[in-house]
Formats: sequence, C-alpha cells, structure tokens
Amino acid sequence: MTIDTIGTATQARPVDRPANAASGDVAAQGAARAPATAVETAAAVKGPANVPTLEQVNQAVSQLNKSAQAKSQGLEFSVDSDTKRTVVKVIDQTTKEVLRQIPSPEALEIAKSLESKSGASGLLIQQTA
Repeated sequence: MTIDTIGTATQARPVDRPANAASGDVAAQGAARAPATAVETAAAVKGPANVPTLEQVNQAVSQLNKSAQAKSQGLEFSVDSDTKRTVVKVIDQTTKEVLRQIPSPEALEIAKSLESKSGASGLLIQQTA
C-alpha cells in the first residue's frame, strides 16, 4: 500500500451504476407520461368528499374488533357516543386493564365541552374565583 502526498493528483474513480439506470432510460421513463394539467391536479386533490355515515363507521369498528390481529394485539376500537370520534384502546390481555386510550378521556371531555358551547365563559375551567 502506498500513501500519496497531498500534492499528488490522482484520477477520480468512475461511479459504478447498474446498466438499467442509464441516463437515457430515466428520460424515457419520464417522457412516457405527460404531466397532469392544473385542472386534473385540483380534481385529484379535492376529489369527491365521501364522508362515511355513523352506521358505516360503526360497522367498520365492529369488523375491526372482530379481527384476530386486533384481539392478539390487545386493541379495542369504539366510537364515543358524545363526540362521535373514533377511540382506540390498548388493553392488557391478562388483567383487561386499559393501558392507553387514544384520544384520552380528558381530550374527549375537552372536545365535548368545546362542541357543546354551553356558555361563552368557562368552557374548559370549572372553577370560580
């Protein structure tokens, strides 16, 4: 092994590239399809607003709870009756204790109080001065 000095100029080693990644191939792949127009892009982003009904969500939640993977992972899915939000619980298989809930019960209470708007003041705090 020889060590060259800093002043010694050496040729750069060519970059190893696979044969199928030649620069001509990349250009041919990009030219195969024309870019989308602005109207097509806007339509793809907006798309139809398919909002599922509460019945469809409940049916999906029921199917998730019946799946073997959810049961083996200790997951339980539900829909909060007050806020209509999907709730995921991680449950310990041996003790049946709820280890984690997303969103948390506190977050559900906050969401419920904000949605109810039952008074302009004190939406989150229930103390008086």
